[in-house]
Amino acid sequence: MGPSKVIPYYFKASEKFDHEEITMATLVTYNRFHVLSRLAAHYKGPISAAIHVNDNESKKKILSDLHELYNNNEDMKRYVDIHLVVDKFDRQFNMWRNVAKFFTRTDFLMMLDVDFYLCTDFRKSLKEQPELMKLLRAGKAAVVIPAFEYIDETDGEDWNDFPKNKEELLVDVKSERLDMFHRGWKRGHGSTNYGKWYIQSKPYKVTDYNYSYEPYVIFKKESTPWCDERFVGYGANKAACLFEIYLAGIDYWVLPRDFLIHQTHHYPEDTRAKERVYNKKLYDYYREETCLRYARMMIAADEWKTNKSINLKKECGRIRGFTDVIERVANQHNEL
Repeated sequence: MGPSKVIPYYFKASEKFDHEEITMATLVTYNRFHVLSRLAAHYKGPISAAIHVNDNESKKKILSDLHELYNNNEDMKRYVDIHLVVDKFDRQFNMWRNVAKFFTRTDFLMMLDVDFYLCTDFRKSLKEQPELMKLLRAGKAAVVIPAFEYIDETDGEDWNDFPKNKEELLVDVKSERLDMFHRGWKRGHGSTNYGKWYIQSKPYKVTDYNYSYEPYVIFKKESTPWCDERFVGYGANKAACLFEIYLAGIDYWVLPRDFLIHQTHHYPEDTRAKERVYNKKLYDYYREETCLRYARMMIAADEWKTNKSINLKKECGRIRGFTDVIERVANQHNEL
């Protein structure tokens, strides 16, 4: 792809945050500046934003508008760290995600797409779940906040009308105004088990993981995998991040009363379709490679027969030939 110039803390938030705060780690392009400003004013907590700046004649205008955005919103100045990624390459989503994560200044982060509106106070909800917090601190859990979208896209244009609690949301679900995010691609969010979530009052573990699962999750910054930067453009990029988190032995747990709603934003569908075809092929190779890499790491660290390997064995065992290859690797290791 070529070099990218990363400028960390181009703007640095003035607020001092508790180390157990949850940072919104997000990526932002020029056309979504106003949504970032809205997030800062609404969340009033730490945000680490990787902002892509095209290295061409538009750069001056982008930076000028960024300065205006930051200076005109006190919540931006108080809560948001801005990190610039300057290059000529669009849609390096995983690279941008890694920048936002790397410069996060708290123990925990949420890998958030900026177009999602935070409808509930999940920080308060998590504090009320000591056992789940214990798993989160230990790096053994990633916490899922279920995502929704309006069936009629025009209903998702005004966040002021979004439900503010689970009871209000269920009214819109029952009237078929709201549904799970990307309901046409159930593998993307279906493992959250929305039918269970509608009636659940306690956190629950995701038991039907699949490799296309791409929820919005809160997890520990340290000792968790990074997103693979070979994925450029739409398709599989976020799923790849979450696949590696799962293989690392981190389980997904769902908060029972909190949720996000997508703020309607139209995408270039022709571009998305072409990039998905390429990334699907890449993802097939990536999964095999990542399964072998993590299995060898666990065998070398004598973790292969521990609970840490359960997710890997379950998911990677579905790949043809994987079990036979890894048995030989494990036997060779035991002979040393």
